[in-house]
This record gives sequence, C-alpha cells and structure tokens, in this order.
Amino acid sequence: MEFEINAVLIGTGATVIMDLWALFQKRVFGVPALNYAMVGRWIGHLPRGHFIHDNIGKAVPIHGEKMLGWGAHYVIGIIFAAGLLVFWGPEWAFSPTLMPAITVGLLTVMAPFFILQPAMGAGVAASRTPNPNISRLRSLIAHFSFGLGLYISAMIWS
Repeated sequence: MEFEINAVLIGTGATVIMDLWALFQKRVFGVPALNYAMVGRWIGHLPRGHFIHDNIGKAVPIHGEKMLGWGAHYVIGIIFAAGLLVFWGPEWAFSPTLMPAITVGLLTVMAPFFILQPAMGAGVAASRTPNPNISRLRSLIAHFSFGLGLYISAMIWS
C-alpha cells in the first residue's frame, strides 16, 4: 500500500506543479495552456472505436469531456510517478534525487509526441501544427516541469 500512496502523492504533486507552471506561462507570457477538454473528448470517443481524428476540435463533443480530460491528466501523472518508483525502486520516494525525476519527466513527453498528438490530429511530435518546433519545445518544457515536480513532491512527502 505504501507504494501506491507514494505514487499518488508524488504523481499528483508533480502534476499540480506542471499545471502551476502552465498557469504561470499563460499569465506572464500569454502561452496558451493545453485544453484538457480535448483530451477528454478523445478519450470519450475511444469506446466508440474512434481512435484517430483529423482534428479533435471538430469531433462531436462528449458530455463531461472537460472533467474526463482533467481526471485523465492526473491519473496519467500518477501512473508516470509509479513508473519512476518501479524503475528506480520504491526507496527513491524516501531519498529522492533529481536526475531520475528529470529523466522520467523528459521521457514522458513521448506520450504526447507519439500517442496523443497523432491521435488528435496534430501529427507525430506536433508535425501538423502551425509551428511544430514551438509546440515541441513547449511540450518538452511542460514535461521538464513535471519531472521537477516529481522531485519536489518526493522531497515534500519523504
């Protein structure tokens, strides 16, 4: 049970830090945040057998898509934290070091690059967006902040 509690605490904390970073970027620099309703819309279409969209924004809206998207965002953060604890060992939660957390944070960018963005119509690694390199950089920064959040959260809870 201790493993699961640590994964929930660290993953939730890291996701909160990632979201605070996104909020800071939006308010200070005008960088648009990810619309998690679109993530919920994509997830909502999965049971209907629709896995890939040309443009998720044009797909039929799903009831509760915003809540579904935000919930998935936090569940995924917890799963990634659990992955860190599996790979580096559950004892990492009690003696956290920065490099494993940053490494996992940066590795998690593969999920949007190779699953979410292509499935939602943005192409592999945002290749179909107006400014792919800017989109890629923003994703890397967001996932770096998640990795930093893994470390900070583990330091707080350890």
